[in-house]
Amino acid sequence: MQAPLDAPETGSATHPPAVSRAPRAMAVSLQVAADTGYGIWALQGIGLALGIYRSGRGESLVPLLIGLVLVSAGLLVAGVRRPGWPDWYGWRPGRQARPTREALTALATYLPMLAVAGLTRGDNDFWATRLAGAVLMMACLGHLLYSTHRLPGRVASAAPTAALPVGRVMSALFGGGLWLWLCVAADSNMTPGPALPEHQSWLLLLMIMALLLGLIEGMRWHALRLGTTAAAKEPSWPPKGRFAAAVFSHALPCLALLLADRWQASGLLAGAAAASNLVGRAWEQWLYRRECARSLEGCTG
Repeated sequence: MQAPLDAPETGSATHPPAVSRAPRAMAVSLQVAADTGYGIWALQGIGLALGIYRSGRGESLVPLLIGLVLVSAGLLVAGVRRPGWPDWYGWRPGRQARPTREALTALATYLPMLAVAGLTRGDNDFWATRLAGAVLMMACLGHLLYSTHRLPGRVASAAPTAALPVGRVMSALFGGGLWLWLCVAADSNMTPGPALPEHQSWLLLLMIMALLLGLIEGMRWHALRLGTTAAAKEPSWPPKGRFAAAVFSHALPCLALLLADRWQASGLLAGAAAASNLVGRAWEQWLYRRECARSLEGCTG
């Protein structure tokens, strides 16, 4: 019998496939954190490739370090020999010798990241730095697109297939953009006050991304609702906590962006927006995948 789409390539037969159980909160949280790290690296790679990224070694290394922490958290957890802890794209370091294809694409993003870190100098116009930034961007976006259908803790859903990779990439870029804004706003050389004119376009772009991301997620939830009402015996909609998760993931960061544009672009405000988005996205993703699992139980029961 052919393995289901979301089943990992490797694993023990004692673990049921992902489509038959609700996702663990830890697995979803680590996946959202990793996506945010890839979003940071992808945006930084785009800026370096186009020659519009800020000059300075610290300005490049700090976002790389933040992304490294977010991306590597799931890998470190997967390496801990503790029952019930999630794997890393179907691979457990130290237990399984061969990584899955998704784990290999994730590991491949470290190479251009290290290249960017090694080539970064005061001026980022060096051709090798720009080339490494382009490779970093393509590696991160390629991994996000390739591994969408085999996420840790993901279950099958009725959402349009095209909306899954688009929504994941958009969510990663929005979250990564908030952390990059934190790196800019926390700069001690910036004078207190509203956002500078050269930063206002960046804030506007983030708000547009939040709007598009809200539309994509609304499509996913609407498609899931149609499938749930037809399958579940007693559907409860919307699920408890979805509105609060949307407030954390979208409303509060957008409010912080507006305050930064009109009032004061402080590091504290940017940090609150980035942390709020990270918590809200993890909460929303866990709720969505839990409802997907319940919908499948209703279909099979």
